[in-house]
Amino acid sequence: MTQQPTTLNEWTHLARQQGRAIPHFNISTIDMLHAVVDALTEATKSSGQIIPLCIGCAEGERDWMGESTAVELVRSIAHSTRLPIFVNADHTYSVQRAKSAIDAGYDSVVVDFAEKSYEENVAAIREVVAYRNEKNSSCLIEAELGFIGSGSQIKDAVPEGVSEATMTQPDQAVEFITATGADMLAPSVGNVHGLIKSGKPRLHPTRVADIAGSIPDVPLVLHGGSGSTNEDFLAVIDAGISMIHISSELRNAYKIAIVQSVNASSELAPYKYLKPGYEAVYAVALDRIKLFWKIS
Repeated sequence: MTQQPTTLNEWTHLARQQGRAIPHFNISTIDMLHAVVDALTEATKSSGQIIPLCIGCAEGERDWMGESTAVELVRSIAHSTRLPIFVNADHTYSVQRAKSAIDAGYDSVVVDFAEKSYEENVAAIREVVAYRNEKNSSCLIEAELGFIGSGSQIKDAVPEGVSEATMTQPDQAVEFITATGADMLAPSVGNVHGLIKSGKPRLHPTRVADIAGSIPDVPLVLHGGSGSTNEDFLAVIDAGISMIHISSELRNAYKIAIVQSVNASSELAPYKYLKPGYEAVYAVALDRIKLFWKIS
């Protein structure tokens, strides 16, 4: 690809070709949004490279910020910075909410029926893809296949049901994509949502490579990335992951910094006692952007 990509679809394919991964950060507040965008701006300036970024808003985050408001904020910032910043309706648990996100103008929608039966998962994705084709053909539909737990919390142990036995199988991925028409796939490859006190299980780059080889035209997305080692991240990117979701790391850094700030200050102005939260998110985001896009 000689011309710079303009769409999220083009960027995901370029990332795959170049052995890089698009950073995807979930945000719940405008200061978190500014923090990750400012980190992207710094990484772009210091590296001299154009780096794509995806902003994620799951159902609860969309309800908190406003479904259309989140899109408008990201669009406005992308326009003013002239950087490739996209917005994703992350973890959407019903067909109706997915259709609503498509109507609101999200660049992509994650339809999360991974904890439902295989048949329910297929049926939901097919219905959403058909609606997308009719209403907003540029919106990418991402599906999940395989169990990786749920929730952005600090957990004592790996959730029950997350194991090598429940990882996504390459032949199942082919069958699933053929049946649904999904544009991107989030597989289970050792990843787990949330942070684990005892440490995250290792990711499985060999399984990533096998899935990537079975569906070479479908970008793979890693969910539950928070807490994994840099070594594992680089290994799965090399194996074929094109986008990595980070949420719990940002939320944890934000919460710790703000709690410390509030406890240590008598300030009443939110923009003053919230600033350490912004700084903490900025630091995590900058580190992850550099790692995933492989810049020094």
